[in-house]
Amino acid sequence: MMKVCSAFVALWFCAGVAFAQSPAVNAKEAEYAKQQQQRQQTQPLNNQPVWSEVRSGAPQTTTVVGRETNILIQPEGQTWRTLRNSELSVYGGWALVAMVLIIAAFYSTKGTLELHAPPTGRKIRRFSLWERTIHWSTAISFVILAVSGLIILFGKNLLLPLIGYTLFSWLAFLAKGLHNFVGPLFIVCIVLLLATFIRYNVPRAYDWQWIKHFGGLFSGRDVPSGRFNAGEKAWFWGGAMFLGAIVGVTGLILDFPNFNQTRSTMQIANVIHLIGASCFMLGALGHIYMGTLGMRGAFDAMRYGYVDETWAREHHEYWYNDIKSGRIPADATQEPPLTERVA
Repeated sequence: MMKVCSAFVALWFCAGVAFAQSPAVNAKEAEYAKQQQQRQQTQPLNNQPVWSEVRSGAPQTTTVVGRETNILIQPEGQTWRTLRNSELSVYGGWALVAMVLIIAAFYSTKGTLELHAPPTGRKIRRFSLWERTIHWSTAISFVILAVSGLIILFGKNLLLPLIGYTLFSWLAFLAKGLHNFVGPLFIVCIVLLLATFIRYNVPRAYDWQWIKHFGGLFSGRDVPSGRFNAGEKAWFWGGAMFLGAIVGVTGLILDFPNFNQTRSTMQIANVIHLIGASCFMLGALGHIYMGTLGMRGAFDAMRYGYVDETWAREHHEYWYNDIKSGRIPADATQEPPLTERVA
């Protein structure tokens, strides 16, 4: 008799628990369950209401502790993915192609800018060993980031059909690793670049004359400038410093997700990073061209540290005059005190 009573009590308790957990307790939930049952009969495996709730972004129940762990699916992520793989990548890619074509057309028309007077054979030190070291460190790290970033952005659409899944998987893995680890090194180089060259890139009154004549790039007429002309100063502040800060900060946000940032924050950072990096590469193409094919002697200045007197006089006349007058020692690279000049 006791066993029968115990079984009855247990059965009653289980029924009570089941009744308490049943959707029938709530009319809305009961109707929801009924609709689910009917849908499973008419449309097997169609669980649209459940997935609609999951995709709504409303907090769900989870056993994982952490920020946003109760958000199973973030609908905004699809918007970010579509934007990244369509407008941003397409426009950025074509902008880079257009810049390459413009540079090629300019070079085919103008060729390498030559000196108007013959070289004297006498050399002037333009860059110290430290300045060249920090410049090349920044340049090399930037090229690694640019190439690896292009592989990450365009590789699946451009490289995968050409080289196949196996080779592309290794290439993408290498690009991702290089991009993640070289990024912080690039930020350090940018900071050192700022500390090294900032005093030479202070805007001067005579820089406006260089801007008005676009440095004589089209006229062939040299415009006097200091140690760095207005174009180089614009690249220093707008490119290396401003865009460098943008890609650096957003890169850290993407590189270290353990800082507790949300997925939305990382998606916004990725969009800004992509736009900033594209602009950075566009400017870098022009800078690289002028430092190599565009101007005779420019590459030797950064490679060896010295330039011919004729080169210094024609391209940076104020800097050359300051050296010849003794305002700057011949073996030094400092900028003279702020002195207004009129070209």
